[in-house]
Amino acid sequence: MTFPHIQQLDAHVADLISAGEVVERPASVVKELVENALDASASAVSVELRNGGMRLIRVTDNGCGIAPEELPTAFLRHATSKLRCAEDLARIGTLGFRGEALAAISAVSRVEITTCRAGGSGAVLRLEGGVPGAVEPVGAPQGTDICVRDLFYNTPARLKFMKKDSAETAAVNGLMQHLALSRPDVSFRFIKDGTEALHTPGDGKLDSAVYAALGRDFARTLTPVEGRGGEVRVSGFVTKPLCGRGSRGMQTFFVNGRFIKSQLLTAALEEGYRNQLMKGRFPGCVLLLEVPVTAVDVNVHPAKTTVKFAREREVFDAVYHTVMDSLAADAAPRPEPARPAGTAPAPRQDFYQTMDAGTFRRKLAAENAGDGRTVRPAAPQPSAPARKPMERAPAGWNTERAASARVADSGPMGFDYAPSRTVSVPARETRGPETVRDAAPRMEPECPPADPRPSGPEAPAIPAPPDKPFTPAIPMEQAALVLPEERLTETGRAAPWRIAGEVLKTYIVCEDEEQNVWLIDKHAAHERVNFDRLMAADQPPMRQTLLRPAAAELAREDCALLLENSALLESLGFSCEDFGDGALLVREVPADLDAEDISATLEELADALRTGRSPTEKRQNLLHTIACKSAIKAGWDSGEQELRALVDKVQSGEVRYCPHGRPVKVKLSKYELEKMFKRA
Repeated sequence: MTFPHIQQLDAHVADLISAGEVVERPASVVKELVENALDASASAVSVELRNGGMRLIRVTDNGCGIAPEELPTAFLRHATSKLRCAEDLARIGTLGFRGEALAAISAVSRVEITTCRAGGSGAVLRLEGGVPGAVEPVGAPQGTDICVRDLFYNTPARLKFMKKDSAETAAVNGLMQHLALSRPDVSFRFIKDGTEALHTPGDGKLDSAVYAALGRDFARTLTPVEGRGGEVRVSGFVTKPLCGRGSRGMQTFFVNGRFIKSQLLTAALEEGYRNQLMKGRFPGCVLLLEVPVTAVDVNVHPAKTTVKFAREREVFDAVYHTVMDSLAADAAPRPEPARPAGTAPAPRQDFYQTMDAGTFRRKLAAENAGDGRTVRPAAPQPSAPARKPMERAPAGWNTERAASARVADSGPMGFDYAPSRTVSVPARETRGPETVRDAAPRMEPECPPADPRPSGPEAPAIPAPPDKPFTPAIPMEQAALVLPEERLTETGRAAPWRIAGEVLKTYIVCEDEEQNVWLIDKHAAHERVNFDRLMAADQPPMRQTLLRPAAAELAREDCALLLENSALLESLGFSCEDFGDGALLVREVPADLDAEDISATLEELADALRTGRSPTEKRQNLLHTIACKSAIKAGWDSGEQELRALVDKVQSGEVRYCPHGRPVKVKLSKYELEKMFKRA
């Protein structure tokens, strides 16, 4: 029997292990290098990427630079200029401090660094697999330029887990957005495969950085917030309640300039929107928190995206009250500016739109009288129409001359203001169970059209049409909903249920033969019908080609996730392509989906893809979203055929629950009703 022996790992193997904790993907490399540039007081940072960062990552800044003699030391493990003693760990005010980033990056790539300090000479150092070469002098501007090539070339186990170039590029793009928002005073530039994807002005204004990084459409939905709670100061922007998002992908938090992910801050933000945001919608934000460095621990995770607060309640209350107060102030009516004493209010611009015809003619006559023009006064209006029923024009009557005469007598604007004659129309006949309400009075035109038949004694006799009862056209919304008492089901027997109607435009009321009353949620039932149909379909669903392709603005990570699963989206009826700057150009959507729901649906699809583990689970999550978006909504007017189809499927037991597990119907027995009315 052999026993294992304890031995110290080789330095190169140890570096590879530590690199796995810090360098997870190209975005991790960019994060560490850009944070070092910001700690070096850079005012301009440029990042260039090729092939998603696997081929080249280049970060250039105009910071303070590194002394040539300190270049080899910078790539040693635990070498840093930001910590001196153990007490410094309790008051970390810089983005980087571990001293492991450069050593970890150089261990899994080929690195070339060129740096120069102000007033000094430049130097260049090349490393391969963590092994440094000689430091050579070179001419260079002030700052640092680092090129990382062939990432994970010596760790194939990590290389095979890398995603597509588009997904890795999108991850870096999202990271650059966060960095640009955290430092509005720094100009960031991001170039991917020779194309500029991001460029911020660096003017120190957060709204300028939001506009450049997150786009115009998102920036227009924001409202500023600012407040303080104890030692915590909160500032930034949040979306207006009516501009909720389909996911939490546009929630961005910074603590002392560091981008973090915090469930505490997310809960505080959404609590501030309580009773102001629709269910299933989430607020977006760019919130900057300033907390004393001694009250936050950033040394919790190697990636430094998770922090721990010393006083969590104080942080929660600061965010919650700041957001809630800012939303309340934004919703308050704006007071009108005070007018100087003795001045009259400005006249309304829409005054003529609210006066009656007689007042308008009199006012117009008074104004024209001052110009010396002769205006005939308007004829007095009769109190009630006293005209005989209109008869056919006699033979030889000149209709054109009559029309011109009417215009001459119609007033200054050429319109006849006499009220039209009202003709009473008999109600529609009752036929069987179909009973229609009395029709509204029909307005008949005052002047009959010209008779196209020739006039005079030579006119041929045209037989009059047979007398038929007049049937007015009644809009659907004015007709009573009539459902037959009995009808046949698919099996040929009479349906054992009766539709009594619909209440609140949401719930169908149905009565069965056992004297039970059922309330059916039409949205939940239709959602389940859609989901079952999509799951059972062997072919892709019917799709509609948009007359004008829609550009959906999404978070960069969501956009990359959807592009990575473009084949799955194609099988569900979506045709999307990359439109740049975190946007998707949608050309085709499922036939049941409304065009205005495209952006919200894609946001929810991205969230469903993120939570799904297997391809089958991802597809089911996507079908859940599509079925929900294409279903009848609560509050919509539904036709008789729609109600019948839903009731048949629910009452026959084909539909029991919606795809989210909610019931689609509830029962109210006769005994329960009689008990409510004290009859039992």
